[in-house]
Amino acid sequence: MPGVRNRGEMIRQFIIENVDSHPNDIVTLTSETFSISRQAVNAHLKKLISQKSITTEGKTRNISYKLHPLIEDTISFKLHGLEEDRVWRDDVKPELGPLPDNIIEIWNYGFTEMLNNAIDHSQGSHVVINIKKYPSFSEIVITDNGVGIFRRIQQLLNLHDERHAVLELSKGKLTTDPDHHTGEGIFFSSRMFDEYAILSGGVYFSHEYNKPEDWIIESKSPTEGTTVFMKLSNNSSRKSKAIFDEYAGGNDYGFDKTVVPVSLARYGNESLVSRSQAKRLLARIDRFKIVIFDFENVDQIGQAFADEVFRVFKNQHPDIQIYFIRANRSVEDMIIRALRSGD
Repeated sequence: MPGVRNRGEMIRQFIIENVDSHPNDIVTLTSETFSISRQAVNAHLKKLISQKSITTEGKTRNISYKLHPLIEDTISFKLHGLEEDRVWRDDVKPELGPLPDNIIEIWNYGFTEMLNNAIDHSQGSHVVINIKKYPSFSEIVITDNGVGIFRRIQQLLNLHDERHAVLELSKGKLTTDPDHHTGEGIFFSSRMFDEYAILSGGVYFSHEYNKPEDWIIESKSPTEGTTVFMKLSNNSSRKSKAIFDEYAGGNDYGFDKTVVPVSLARYGNESLVSRSQAKRLLARIDRFKIVIFDFENVDQIGQAFADEVFRVFKNQHPDIQIYFIRANRSVEDMIIRALRSGD
């Protein structure tokens, strides 16, 4: 009965693709999607459990399901003398196993860039790498025992606190060692993966590919060192070249465009009203040819803030193209007022 078998495979594939985002209601979701009974869904779940495709936590009504990794490994290295390309070639790529070329290319870039950061910048002694490959996606976590990326940037650039370091990282072209690094690794890596996050000190930074905003969460339990989390679908059609091209101005391949999340210029719930806040936002922006200010989650801005960004800075740097996106009516009115003053 090939039709029944194919339908069963379709149902089990649906469970595998959706269980990660629906660990507690995957039975209900599958039942409603395929118009089958909960008992029938449970039969498919039992089969997937026996195949070690998924696993369970809890019992009876509190039971939840999650994907069972096809591969899981944790390896550690001393940072002194470590070479990121050799670790990738000898230890990480073989664990990921067969994947499409575009996926391997993204993992190669992201992994080697993040491990190199730990080697060159962390001032730590050891790094731990955790690799998990699931049927539909893979994850890599890199943790070093150094001083912490946000704290190091804060100290070297004399920033007010660690959250300001996240704003600078989100712009790109930030490095604590300009003689040897371009400062592009974290920026591009955070935009290549489905999910990308950094936990360091008291700050958690997160970026998801299909969401416009970055997230900063203050951790109640500050951690030592830096942990970088990367997750990517095993079947994504994304290509690293497309991400590079998106931020290249004109016909060259320089890193000339940046999208700046304005909300990161705030501390806590403060309003963006002053010129000093604007100058914080504008730091290092003159390194780009195209700057896009993203006002997502910014309810209002002050006249002085808008004037500093859209008149003063614009007049001082006429060769830089400045745009804004996702501004509400109140913010847009203030920006337009500043632009008219400039004209």
